[in-house]
Formats: sequence, C-alpha cells, structure tokens
Amino acid sequence: MQSYIITRRAYAVECGIYQLFTQSFVQCIMLFGLGVWLKALFVPEYAKAQQAVQEYTEFSQLHYPFAIKYIELSNGVQIAYTDEGNANARETLIFIHGLGSYLPAWKRNIEVLRSEYRCIALDLPGYGKSSKGAYPISISFYAGVIAEMIDKLGLRQAVVCGHSMGGQIAIMLALKYPQKVKKLILCAPAGFEAFTEGEKQWFREAVTAQGVKLTSPAQIRTNIMNNFYTMPADAEFMITDRIMMRGMKQFDWYCWTIVQCVQAMVNEPVIDYLDQIMQPTLILYGENDNLIPNPFLHGGKTELVARVGASRIPNSTLVMVPRCGHFVQFDQSEIVNNEIRRFLHGNF
Repeated sequence: MQSYIITRRAYAVECGIYQLFTQSFVQCIMLFGLGVWLKALFVPEYAKAQQAVQEYTEFSQLHYPFAIKYIELSNGVQIAYTDEGNANARETLIFIHGLGSYLPAWKRNIEVLRSEYRCIALDLPGYGKSSKGAYPISISFYAGVIAEMIDKLGLRQAVVCGHSMGGQIAIMLALKYPQKVKKLILCAPAGFEAFTEGEKQWFREAVTAQGVKLTSPAQIRTNIMNNFYTMPADAEFMITDRIMMRGMKQFDWYCWTIVQCVQAMVNEPVIDYLDQIMQPTLILYGENDNLIPNPFLHGGKTELVARVGASRIPNSTLVMVPRCGHFVQFDQSEIVNNEIRRFLHGNF
C-alpha cells in the first residue's frame, strides 16, 4: 500500500503504521472522524475479514486473482509468483510490489497486459505467499532476488516494473545488473526524494514491528484508502487481506520485514545514482499523490519531485496522471496500461 515518507501519517498509508496515534479510542475519533471510524467497523468487508480470521491462519490461504507458482533460490528463499500471458511474447514484464504490499497489487495491469506480453509478478521475501524469516533485507538483497529469479526462469533480460519501494528496487536492479534489465517502468517510485541524515535516523527509530502489529482495522482502512484519489470498489481486497493477516501465524515476520524494508530504503538511497541508469525508463506519478513529497517536511507538489528525478535519468519519459494518488497503477490503471503499451511499442 508503498515510499519512505517521513510523517507518521504518510508511513501509515503504505505500511499500516499509525504508531503515534494508537494510544486511545478518543484519538482515533479525533483524527479520522466518527463517520470514518464507524464505516471501518461496520462495512461488509470488515465483517468478512473478521470472519475469515477464524478460518485463515496461513499467508498461503490468501486468495490471489492468478495461479501461483513457486521457485526456490540458492539461499533457500522460496518465491511465490504468477506467470501470465504468452511465454513467447515479444516482451516479458516483471512486476515488483511496494512496502507492505503483494503481487495482487498489479491485478488491474496483468489482467490487461497479459494479452500482449508475458507478465510475471512476485511476492518479495517476507510478503504474501513467499517465505518469511530473518533475511538480510536491503534494497540490494531484493535486487539480487529479482536477478536470480530472472536467471532461474531462463530469461536473458526483462522489462522491470516497480511500484514505490518496488520502484527503488527496480532502480537498484538496473544499476547492479544492467544486462538483465531491458527497460524500466517506475510507478510512483521511492528514491526520487532526498532526505537528510537526521530524517533518515527518524525512520530507523520511529517505525517498530510492534507499531505495525497493533495497527487497528479502522486504521488499516484509512491508511489504504489514502493511497488512492478515489479508491475503486475492486481494491477492497487490500483492506480485507490486511485485516486477515493480523491473525496469521507468520504475521510477526511480516511486521519485522516492514521495519527492515523502511530501514533498507533509507540506508541505500539511489537519488545520486539516477544518472547511471542507461535503460529507457517510463516514470508515472499521480498528480494527487498523498505520500510524495513528504507533506510535513518538504511539502510542495508531487510533480516537482517527479521532474527532479526524471531529469537525472538520461533516457526517461515522465507521465503525470491526473486525478490519481500514490497507487497509480491501480487508481488509474487504464491510463497506466496505455502508457506502458506506448512505451513498449516505442511511441514516445
């Protein structure tokens, strides 16, 4: 739900953390409003999720819109992924989700693009149906995971698509393994906004696994809704699934992974290396992104951050998507899918 924004509110949007405001019922009412709180408690999706908590105890039981395969890497990590479309298609797209998310985040894109391309989306280690544990999580670690996966699938190279934190991972992949990345597609990528050392330290200290674990159902709904300009009805599964995760056996590992990922993003910034990206790059941001730039520390318009980042990537094209939030590939999927097609057909 994904970007390392430095306000507690912004963090909550993507990784389900509202740590500062979990002390009392009264504070929730003051912050979100009685109407929002009541809606979160009584909507059918919430009730459904609560019922499912009694039935689903494993991440593997989550319902995905596509058939899932598994591949084991050399380090023993097991990756859950989907492989849709024609294996002999002209282009193979690999989709990388963001912080706190999972591969169904690309549902609206894969459903359309698989008619023309081979579409592979994975759950990063620690997320979704992939294995969980005390992995040495870093942006480079995740880039290595994708690189090995490309090899194990017998691909020479691929078009790599990343959302938010997944965008930062895609950038690192292009920098460290350039021969494996044919083109880059960055959807509201993390990594274009610079932070001071003091701000980075705030990240390291403020986000805790316990804070993630204690995020209430009401806060989960609010956090996820803030990813969108207008949340589509078919995105409700994100809320339902996130609520269900609270009762799953490996939920503690999921919470730990989020903390490690937040630290990974600030520990391995990519902004100073954007000029080394040689692959053709499509960059998409929502004009109404609530997370980028940081509204508390930096303020300003998303487009300013987007243009600064895009200007540093030599062969890049920036598209600002109107009436669209941080979850650009889901919020305005039709526009994003069309722009991806144009980009891959060389019509820029």
